[in-house]
Amino acid sequence: MDKNLKIDNIDIKILSELMKNATTPYTEIADKIHLSGGTIHVRMKKLEDMGIVQGSSLSVDFSKLGYDITAFLGIYLQKSALYEPVTHELAKIPEILTLHYTTGAYSIFAQIICKDTKHLREVLHDKIQKIKGIERTETFISLEEKLKRPVQLQPDDYKS
Repeated sequence: MDKNLKIDNIDIKILSELMKNATTPYTEIADKIHLSGGTIHVRMKKLEDMGIVQGSSLSVDFSKLGYDITAFLGIYLQKSALYEPVTHELAKIPEILTLHYTTGAYSIFAQIICKDTKHLREVLHDKIQKIKGIERTETFISLEEKLKRPVQLQPDDYKS
């Protein structure tokens, strides 16, 4: 952790509660950890200003919206110097959920969602594989996501 970031166990408790459910009202968190709602609000503003908290997100079951395929894509670049321009182009593809610069066999690892295998083929062939600098790709289709959770912060790991 960055030594310039001053957080304490109370901040960790607040983050832990919000990571379980980002819609939890500050007053409810305040009751759980025996503080005022105003204190929670001030501390959350501090965590945002420090860049620790970066917005909030909504968890959506994409399969219920017709996106039945989740795939992971290993992307081989022609040379590593092409990472920035390639990721700039990949970021324009709405089906791509995440991009990771990785060690190992792939230069980039991506998570994508598609409606069906035809849609997946179109995204791979017509969008991703046409990007200059991509040598080839390797696709892994997810059969089931068994676990998805935030990291479980331990308040005792952080001292004031």
